[in-house]
Amino acid sequence: MRFMVIVKATKDSEAGVMPSEEMLAAMAKFNEELVKAGVMLDGAGLQPSSKGARIRFSGGKRTVIDGPFAETKELIAGYWVIQVRSKEEAIEWMMRCPNPYNEDGEIELRQFFELEDFGPSEAVEHHRRLGEEMAKNK
Repeated sequence: MRFMVIVKATKDSEAGVMPSEEMLAAMAKFNEELVKAGVMLDGAGLQPSSKGARIRFSGGKRTVIDGPFAETKELIAGYWVIQVRSKEEAIEWMMRCPNPYNEDGEIELRQFFELEDFGPSEAVEHHRRLGEEMAKNK
């Protein structure tokens, strides 16, 4: 099972405040544990929403909306992608995570859909082939 672990944004992260050296070291140690256990597939911090954009879809029309975006609690400051045997294992790992906030906060765990969840179809096979091709590009 793959999970995305979402670190929610804060006023500091949206202001571009960089983590302290102590926090970077604690996260590096935690990430090393995840990597050595074969759990971590990817992870990164994200730039503030002021450097981002959204594309709004309305029927066939697309509109670009430049950041920053107002609702900090709805924004993402970083993420991990982990692969574990169960939701419980994902929770166990993330309970060991250093607190990524200088205040109260929360991280969110969301399980990925796997192609097998959709049942057999031509579209699923197309996605499978694309996945194989992306793997070659790594």
